[in-house]
Amino acid sequence: MSSTVRDVMSTHVIAAREHATYKELAAMLHDQRVSAFPVVDDDNRVIGIVSEGDLLAKEALEGTVPGTLSSLPRQREGSRVSGLTAADLMSRPAVTIGPDEPVAHAARLMYNKRVKRLPVTTDDGTLVGIVTRSDVLTVYNKPDAQIRDEVASDLAGGALPADPGALTVIVKDGIVTLAGTPQTSAAGHDMVDAVRHMEGVVAVRDRLSYPPDERP
Repeated sequence: MSSTVRDVMSTHVIAAREHATYKELAAMLHDQRVSAFPVVDDDNRVIGIVSEGDLLAKEALEGTVPGTLSSLPRQREGSRVSGLTAADLMSRPAVTIGPDEPVAHAARLMYNKRVKRLPVTTDDGTLVGIVTRSDVLTVYNKPDAQIRDEVASDLAGGALPADPGALTVIVKDGIVTLAGTPQTSAAGHDMVDAVRHMEGVVAVRDRLSYPPDERP
């Protein structure tokens, strides 16, 4: 069974209230040794993300000639110069994920959105956890023996399209090597693709001896 965000997330979340001041936010970032955290409203619903970069914009641009701000690539930087609270400084909307989403979905979301962490929320936006890149990568801690057992189990149970007696499965450092003769070329390719998407598998080495393609 594939892991969900709930399995790998941390429920100890450092969050800021929307009315937190610039000084409080700077102290939180320093004291907690984090680079960003979610901003929540009075009902603990996530409304944005505040990061070191958001606070740095105010420090870097304070005193900039007003006319020059309109030419900056990111127009919203100008509004941060006068920002005093988390609600003023944060980036919104926050990129979030649900606790029952697959870990693979979290990984794709982090990669596509170029973020290092995702607040985990319920359907109504309530904050329940945080998942980071390192949390997502824990799925690759699965022992080689366990991966091999899962592949063998899927073969024996018919979940993978091949005769288990005609195949050899070797797993080392998360890399699965498949050898033997599948029933058909299509079955072999389907099996390789299925194993490649199994949780904890780093790569698949296809050493199968494919039978001649069936011709009409």
